[in-house]
Amino acid sequence: MGGDLDDVRLWAGELDALHERFIHRFNREEPRQSALAYMRGLVAPLERKNGWTLAEEAGHAGPDRIHRLLNRIEWDADEVLDDVRDYVVEHLGDSEAVLIVDDTGFLKKGVRSAGVQRQYSGTAGRTENCQIGVFLAYATGRGRTLIDRRLYLPTSWTDDRERCDRAGVDDTVAFETKVAMAKAMVRRAITDRIPFGWVTADAAYGYSKGWRFELEQADVFHVMATTRHDTVVTRWSIDHPVHDLFPGLPRQKWKRRSCGEGAHGRRIFDWARVEVRPWHREDRRHWVLARRSVSRPEEISYYIAYCPADTTLDELIRIAGSRWAVEECFQTAKQECGLDDYQVRRYPGWHRHMTLAMAAHACLTVLRARELDTEKAETDPPSSSTSASPRSDA
Repeated sequence: MGGDLDDVRLWAGELDALHERFIHRFNREEPRQSALAYMRGLVAPLERKNGWTLAEEAGHAGPDRIHRLLNRIEWDADEVLDDVRDYVVEHLGDSEAVLIVDDTGFLKKGVRSAGVQRQYSGTAGRTENCQIGVFLAYATGRGRTLIDRRLYLPTSWTDDRERCDRAGVDDTVAFETKVAMAKAMVRRAITDRIPFGWVTADAAYGYSKGWRFELEQADVFHVMATTRHDTVVTRWSIDHPVHDLFPGLPRQKWKRRSCGEGAHGRRIFDWARVEVRPWHREDRRHWVLARRSVSRPEEISYYIAYCPADTTLDELIRIAGSRWAVEECFQTAKQECGLDDYQVRRYPGWHRHMTLAMAAHACLTVLRARELDTEKAETDPPSSSTSASPRSDA
């Protein structure tokens, strides 16, 4: 019991510290306190996390203050997100971090929630009435969390400005594809000098030649999943299908490797790579990677990589496998921080809820990273007998 109480105090204290970073974004005391109460409620062990339950957890008489925070009081969720992202970089920042783009679905009833329509949801694995959010995750060896988000608006919304107006979508918000949203989020990370080493995404994003070219022009290293129908430049063709590069490849070129832990343990596949675009600059390389199922060799996935010339196959496999981190972020943020447990319908309210849920998730991620650091320090022997002795000039 004492341990549980200590944990509660720990995350409450860390939430307070994170909240202090963006308290100046609110011009009155009520929304300042409501934002903190909202985040505390999101990480509390509540069965459901809606306006009433969060208000009850905060000791409010009803959900009005929570609703005002999400829907009526003026504050800029993007500015708060900047502060949350700075917090993530301060505690987890790593020049070898991986930026991962992916989207996730939020099942909804009715037709009034911004962006909702019957559309394919990878989360559900089928077409459902839902909203789709495009997210950017930041993954390092010490932790992974979400640092940017955009609500996807289908043309059924952007072509109907009256409907948009009712849902709080500004006239300046035009239709954007999910890939365009991904580009914008990565551009923003680059412009704001977020430390990272790689970008990765699944084939829904990686298939875009235009985006891969943009990343290459900015000299951003990437390993992007693509489809078997994609084409690349080789010595023999300017339009060579990627699936045609690997039949006949010598058996010793295939390496059996794990690309990290998955939901069912280590993900082991056979991997191979073939160099493409060989006339590029000396210090960079382009590769097509193939990932073949061990038990079903006919199942092959493909990736296109742009990287330093000395990058090993094992390193490219590690980056390709890191895409799993964004799925883990979605799962933990939904289960532990109420990412998908909201009742807002308006466009600004969606971004506000997501921002505060992402802040709560970032806080828990930083706490876990500290805990791992402490465990490592306790188990690792000191580097030398003098490391713990007082300095003679103190």
